[in-house]
Amino acid sequence: MSSTTPRVVITDYTFPNIDQERAAAEQHGGALFTFQCKTAEEVAKAVEGADVVLVQFAPLTEAAIAGMAENAGIVRYGIGYDNIDVPAAVRRDFSVGYIPDYCTAEVADHTASLILASLRKLQQLDASVRNDDWNAVATARPMMPFGDITVGFLGLGRIGGSVLARLKAFGFRFLVADPQLDAAQAEALGAVCVDRDALFAQSDIISLHAPATAETTHIVNAARIATMKKHAVIVNTARGKLIDEAALADALVAGSLGGAALDVFDTEPLPPTSPLRSAPNLILTPHAAWYSDAAIVRLQELAAADIARLLSGREPRCPVPESTP
Repeated sequence: MSSTTPRVVITDYTFPNIDQERAAAEQHGGALFTFQCKTAEEVAKAVEGADVVLVQFAPLTEAAIAGMAENAGIVRYGIGYDNIDVPAAVRRDFSVGYIPDYCTAEVADHTASLILASLRKLQQLDASVRNDDWNAVATARPMMPFGDITVGFLGLGRIGGSVLARLKAFGFRFLVADPQLDAAQAEALGAVCVDRDALFAQSDIISLHAPATAETTHIVNAARIATMKKHAVIVNTARGKLIDEAALADALVAGSLGGAALDVFDTEPLPPTSPLRSAPNLILTPHAAWYSDAAIVRLQELAAADIARLLSGREPRCPVPESTP
């Protein structure tokens, strides 16, 4: 930390106010500065000399990290942290934390809702009524009963497991591809472990719950989609980079994939030129899965607590895995 008044910077936020964060900074001798940065350049300027940085969606690059104070700390408002150059922070021996547990129930609820709405073709049926096309069978075909449907999970961490628990009552069969899960653990959850190829080939609907890494970026691509059932549906409330959006849009337009439901995107907000905007059988929500009024309160409470921890010389409550020895 700097010897003068510690500088606490929030690069961007979507909350009604930042009263809790300001109080935490001031109670521990810091001064809070807030911004609404969009670009890497704006972030680099905002965080220059900062001792503690909180970032929501803005990119925190190596160049920005290079301008921060010695022994600084970083906290991501949220579950993922791929907008932070964690290796660059580690090279400077910075503490990097995130808040992975503030909205587990909300994301699980949203994901389960997208799965159910997609399988029952609610979007298409709603449109048919509005268009005076009163023909449920023609609109919704093909439609399988839930008892015949296999739901696949790519990753089954905290959120994926919560989605599976919510869906059990509907009678689905569950497949899981997760290197951290063995067959006995999957069986205890009512699922069957398979490899990724089998997951995509055998599932009627796939829910993505993997982090965005070099290995998983665009794991859903044209070649992968070609191995899936023609009626299959993809649901993504994890990270936008998991999907090659152009390939997904092409498959939906060609009818070689049954549908999709997306809450996260490679670029947010979704660009006006995105082919997803005109693709059929696609539900789009604006990165809203995390949201409830209570979740906002929890997120800011936990972020404020991390400000206090960092200004007191302690580690954040939840260090990101890549930043720990």
